[in-house]
Amino acid sequence: MITIDNVSKAFGGLKAVQNVSFEVERGSITGLIGPNGAGKSTLFNIVAGLIPPDSGRITLEGTDITGIPPHRLFHMGLVRTFQIPHEFSRMTVRENLMVVPAGQSGENLFNSWFRWARVRREDSRVLEQVEEVLDFLEIGHVADELAGNLSGGQKKLLDLGRAMMTDAKAVLLDEPGAGVNRTLLGRISAAIQRLNTERGYTFCVIEHDMDLISTLCEPVHVMANGELIASGPMAELRQNEQVREAYLGGGVSGRAGE
Repeated sequence: MITIDNVSKAFGGLKAVQNVSFEVERGSITGLIGPNGAGKSTLFNIVAGLIPPDSGRITLEGTDITGIPPHRLFHMGLVRTFQIPHEFSRMTVRENLMVVPAGQSGENLFNSWFRWARVRREDSRVLEQVEEVLDFLEIGHVADELAGNLSGGQKKLLDLGRAMMTDAKAVLLDEPGAGVNRTLLGRISAAIQRLNTERGYTFCVIEHDMDLISTLCEPVHVMANGELIASGPMAELRQNEQVREAYLGGGVSGRAGE
């Protein structure tokens, strides 16, 4: 689905990503791990169109998307979340979900004044989808809470909900477990698994929590110093000496890289 082909990026002469190639297959939950500074987030930013690569290319279902800006990738079905959620803090959880679908008739002032019946019908359909997302993620109890008041884990669930409000083909998840308590982390993990198995979502996940990666992801790709150094099932990577050295002497159990 997503093919990363020989991608490189340097900043001020320092190579942040060096000739990285791998594929995120349709229907997979693919992991991307590595110590801090390995180049994982830079690679995500390249795939998501936030920064252009110096060389190499990225394709989505065979279409070259290299350098295409994020708003166009959104319409092509590629969605990215961030380690620090970017919610609309002064809007409610329900409102955060309702504004996601693109091209809503109510965004046009003329339609709001003169085609209000169509706008109401469309809003009703969007609201039905929102309620379904709230129910799926079990966050209906905070639907009318300002998003800025949510806990870190609830904000990560809201991020998943916003992805569900799109026609996403693939979702790039940047540290969904960061700053999340273990109870909510279990809910986030379960939601990702259900979205994958029940709804066919494809995920690529950056994460430092190796237990979460082991639960969710196969295959897993490992980066260090901007390079891809290993790929495979997490059980095999735990025994890979090069991976263990990258994590400073074997810290690849539990929450690595910290």
